[in-house]
Amino acid sequence: MAVFADGVVGTIGGGHLEHQAIAQARAGLAACGESGGSGAAPVRRRFALGPSLGQCCGGVVHLEFEPVSASDAPALGRALRAKLTPLALFGAGHVGQALARVLVPLPFALTWIDSRDGVFPPDLPAQVACEQSEPLQSAVPGLAPGSRVLVMSFSHAEDLEVVAGCLARQRERADLPYIGLIGSQTKWAAFGRRLRARGFTSAELSQVTCPIGIAGIAGKQPEVIAVAVAAQLLQSIELQ
Repeated sequence: MAVFADGVVGTIGGGHLEHQAIAQARAGLAACGESGGSGAAPVRRRFALGPSLGQCCGGVVHLEFEPVSASDAPALGRALRAKLTPLALFGAGHVGQALARVLVPLPFALTWIDSRDGVFPPDLPAQVACEQSEPLQSAVPGLAPGSRVLVMSFSHAEDLEVVAGCLARQRERADLPYIGLIGSQTKWAAFGRRLRARGFTSAELSQVTCPIGIAGIAGKQPEVIAVAVAAQLLQSIELQ
């Protein structure tokens, strides 16, 4: 969580603990003065989650306070990005656009890929990298190890080739924990027949999730699908 004199970015969970942490961080900022305190040693403090904080959770939280300045931004950015899970999103259509907006504040380093040029919105945040790849499946071999993959291009033919590329990579490296394909059970049945004809086994096809999104959400609006899919992606991280 970053605390400024006039605002905050992120959270440590809210409640009275966060309220006190912000107050202490701002007191530290005031003590740093004009220098910004860059290079000062971090300070570790203990907070008991009991009556003193007006909370009934119990337990103890240790928080580390570290002053940073603009000169620390590159190293801080690298450290934070290293904690993000790589995610490849194939397709910048309506659902892809809605999903990208949902994913931005979540713990993913998003690589957004489409075969068409000029389809990505401007002013995307730093954790989103856009790629134009023709053919679309040619981007699969270069994905970061451990990437979650979502396939939702404008074309079923493109979708099929990307899924085939992911399964071929799984056969070789087994480093894509989640491969999700947008579509119905009917679409997946048709894809299954074509992929089996290419030599992929039922065990290999079982690595693909289709339809995507957590169960029990029936809405088909792009934003609704995006929330359901993002929740499933978060579950894939928790289950890792």
